[in-house]
Amino acid sequence: MSKIALVTGASRGVGKGIALALGAAGWTVYLTGRGTDGDGGPLDVAAAEVSARGGTGIAVRCDHRDDAQIAAVFTRIATEQDGLDLLVNNVWANPDGFAGFGDPFWRRPVADWDTLIGVGLRAHYVASVEAARLMVARGSGVIANISSFGTRGYLHSVLYGMSKAGLDKMAADMAVELRDTGVSTLSLWPGIVRTEQVLAMGVEDIEGFPIAGAETPEFVGRVVLALATDPQVGARSGSTVITAEAALEYGITDIDGGQPISHRTAFGGGALFGVR
Repeated sequence: MSKIALVTGASRGVGKGIALALGAAGWTVYLTGRGTDGDGGPLDVAAAEVSARGGTGIAVRCDHRDDAQIAAVFTRIATEQDGLDLLVNNVWANPDGFAGFGDPFWRRPVADWDTLIGVGLRAHYVASVEAARLMVARGSGVIANISSFGTRGYLHSVLYGMSKAGLDKMAADMAVELRDTGVSTLSLWPGIVRTEQVLAMGVEDIEGFPIAGAETPEFVGRVVLALATDPQVGARSGSTVITAEAALEYGITDIDGGQPISHRTAFGGGALFGVR
């Protein structure tokens, strides 16, 4: 029987890469995005690519600023499937007028909070609540947050770092309350990722990290897949996982055969939340 996943914000970028990796492994993947479904747009294209890889891609329009729309996605999954095996909290939204994180916080509108915290943190909490209700009832499942090295050191902006630190702490504390339920939580730190948006910028590096050695979205997806199917994933519950380091543990390479490197040392080294 096919495993069931929900990947939020999956019409492009990291979310799409994760959905594709799951699809290649035969999963049924619900992909959400703000774009409409059924019109052949990016969300439909991503879902079709999941199906072309051997899985089943299902596009679902969802504005993650709206709690009711998030809840409706989970109601649909509960109606159409026997359960939910994996939630990947990935959805993210640029602040209004975004053109790079160049200005200090006091020169930016306070409304940046509504996207970077409202979507980048609150929406993940809401989705996790809904997912936990389905998963705990069945006694299994994985909730994974796509976080960032911006937790460890300054990256992009104050609110960006706050949102990512919140995701790590959220996974750690949810694991405490989910203990003995069979449901695990994780927070993942990819390195710089070669998304469509990054490649379109035409730059050679981001924050000093070369694009040429960056991870692809599907590399992140391969790591998520390995974690979600690891029978010992419960031992990691509540921890923050660096994708490049987990890839070495699982013997995973990028789609070009490369081995992306961890940015842990560049951001000060040291321990992370949880056991790793």
